[in-house]
Amino acid sequence: MKQTGARMTAQGRLPGDLDKDTLLEQIIRVDQAGEYGAKRIYEGQLAVLGKSDAAPILREMLAQEEKHLSKFNGLMLERGVRPTALEPLWHVAGFALGAATALMGKEAAMACTAAVEDVIGEHYAEQTAQLGDDERELRETISAFRSDEMHHRDVSLEQGAESAPAYIPLTTAIKAGTRLAIWLSKRI
Repeated sequence: MKQTGARMTAQGRLPGDLDKDTLLEQIIRVDQAGEYGAKRIYEGQLAVLGKSDAAPILREMLAQEEKHLSKFNGLMLERGVRPTALEPLWHVAGFALGAATALMGKEAAMACTAAVEDVIGEHYAEQTAQLGDDERELRETISAFRSDEMHHRDVSLEQGAESAPAYIPLTTAIKAGTRLAIWLSKRI
């Protein structure tokens, strides 16, 4: 792929670079999986904190993730992209992560959100840099969703994420798990 600023074009691809169709399939697949996982994390958090003062914030974030998921579900259908085969795992793992961190307290649930959304922000920024003007609508969608995810991270930090017990090891582990989930969902 030929570099044009931060964007790539089909000409001048390097060995090992994905062709455009494969890249687009991976982007849509992994983003749909990520939005599904985020939805499940918030559902797990709400199962524990649904009657707490954190509930309105969690419901608001969940509603945005559901809108993102709906968009990526539509793109999958429109473009004939298969979902990740790991979706049943993300169904369980997302809910379990959300519930487990919520059981540790509101701050730990917020730390989970901050960690996941931080990684997703990096991931979405990389994707927008990979998409050219021929995929302007997809690039703009991902960019808008990134803004929402960064807002979720910022709200989580405002809500005391950094006060969570063992904040650094907790968020380090969650970030590593999120990066692994991204890597796997692109490929499987």
